[in-house]
Amino acid sequence: MRFKDVFSIIGPSMVGPSSSHTAGAVRIGLVAHQLFGAIPERAEILFYGSFAATYQGHGTDIAIVSGLLGFATDDRRIPDALAVAEESGMEVIFGHGKGLFSHPNTVKLVLETTVPEPRKLLLIGTSIGGGNIEIVDVDEFTVKISGNYPTLIILHEDKPGVIADVTSLLDSEGINIGHMSVDRKGRSGEALTVLELDSLLPGSLITALGSIDHVQRITTIDLNSV
Repeated sequence: MRFKDVFSIIGPSMVGPSSSHTAGAVRIGLVAHQLFGAIPERAEILFYGSFAATYQGHGTDIAIVSGLLGFATDDRRIPDALAVAEESGMEVIFGHGKGLFSHPNTVKLVLETTVPEPRKLLLIGTSIGGGNIEIVDVDEFTVKISGNYPTLIILHEDKPGVIADVTSLLDSEGINIGHMSVDRKGRSGEALTVLELDSLLPGSLITALGSIDHVQRITTIDLNSV
């Protein structure tokens, strides 16, 4: 019999009425915040399924924005997140998503900024209960990110040897990989590799990974640091 961890059973420390609709939503926003690396100038938030039906009553809208601002699930500023977002210069647009969705508690985020240069991030996340989440899409790459572990996201060219070089370097530093997912947009095109790790990476190792041939960008996620 496989036992869930304590976090899965009792849920996170949080502000809000629901671990799925509030705490999970904050965590999805936090993943997007860390991937984007800043507070966006514009955030389009599209809810699907149960989220779409109840997001205002359960505070899911406020929770997502809280995560985008970098708030933790127990941050006392959560009730004021919409006002803080406005003060921060973030334009927030809520809507109902159309089409198929992977889970009843699904949200699609489209983040944009022009500073220091135009950037855009598309992310789809689901809240699966007890404050737990699963990110299933990043910039139209299929991924699987739980947010429970330090996570490495590597955008690279789909060339032979890139993934082997990455895993070899991690192994040489004693870094264990708990889960890995890889997706590509086309043969020899761009690919995205996601690695959930058992421990944090030192900055020097991230720099070394970034110097591997055909690696274009490296981003890290660590919700436990918030």
